[in-house]
Amino acid sequence: MHLRKNDLVEAIAGDDLGKRGRVLYIFPENNRAIVEGMNFIYRHLRRSREYPEGGRVQKEASINTSNLELVCPSCNKAAKVGIKLVDREGRKMRLRICKKCGAEIEGRR
Repeated sequence: MHLRKNDLVEAIAGDDLGKRGRVLYIFPENNRAIVEGMNFIYRHLRRSREYPEGGRVQKEASINTSNLELVCPSCNKAAKVGIKLVDREGRKMRLRICKKCGAEIEGRR
């Protein structure tokens, strides 16, 4: 999967086209992610002590990762992600790189 938690992403399809937000959760088995400020749904609440008049709570729903692109921190544009194998300190590491500018994208692993 090309996305990780806390990555800045941009929507490239759907109702939220062009919006940017941070990845909050990733569900790799379903190819879905929850992104801050995107794909809002309303949850209708029954009356309770906590909500005496009932109501609607707005929250983010999951969005398919194929509709998201990672925003490169160096060129500040949505770009495809490539993988580059590098040998560092005797360990082989997989680094994410921006396909537009070739810059290395920060992240653990």
